[in-house]
Amino acid sequence: MDILTIVLLFVAGVFTGMINAVAGGGTFLSFGALTLIGVPPVVANATSSITQFPGYITSTLAYWEDFKTFWRGAIALSLASIAGALLGSWILLQLDNPQFRTLVPWLLLAATALFAAGPYLKPKPKPGQEASVGSFFGTAMQFVTAIYGGFFGAGMGVMMLASLGLSQAGDYHRLNALKNMLAVVIAAVAIVVFVSGGVVAWPQAIVMIPGVALGGWSGVWVAKRVPQSIMRWVVIAVGLLLAVYYFVK
Repeated sequence: MDILTIVLLFVAGVFTGMINAVAGGGTFLSFGALTLIGVPPVVANATSSITQFPGYITSTLAYWEDFKTFWRGAIALSLASIAGALLGSWILLQLDNPQFRTLVPWLLLAATALFAAGPYLKPKPKPGQEASVGSFFGTAMQFVTAIYGGFFGAGMGVMMLASLGLSQAGDYHRLNALKNMLAVVIAAVAIVVFVSGGVVAWPQAIVMIPGVALGGWSGVWVAKRVPQSIMRWVVIAVGLLLAVYYFVK
């Protein structure tokens, strides 16, 4: 990698972490930056999953106290997440880069539409209602969401929060805590599969990870000063531009 590529990846990592902290959807930037410098789509998707992982962990730790109230009920959802992520990441490894490249613009369009609809899909606040998780319906929905998360991942958080809101009880913050924990599970499984399959671009990942960490930390500062709606429109614009780029290419 030349110095310009290193700077590009690091800056993309910073904005990825920042957007994830403020509005979510940073995967669009990390995946887009990797593909624009010539990383094959399958490898870019796997590498992007690696770079997101530290942010998922820190977001989960921020909700540590909430887990004490429903960790037993979350076990079934975690098992469903493991199974779904295994299946989704395995499916990805069965595709070669040309096959996956044909799917990318459609996946980006779907993820962008899902992200744009995110504010309308958020569960309604239920103040004071205790979290009750682990129903059969919720577990089945989580399995499907985890398949998508293991396969592609962009927009996974929005999809998961929407499905949890439909299938679980609890206020918004507890559902968000559950979503963050399950994202760690899905990402960890996908990473193990991708590393075992040898489809991770480690030099590029090592450059981006510190940027993502810095962006996640500075995202708190940005969140206090930049309206979340602006960040959301930035993510939507990036998703649409990337989709057009892949359709044309």
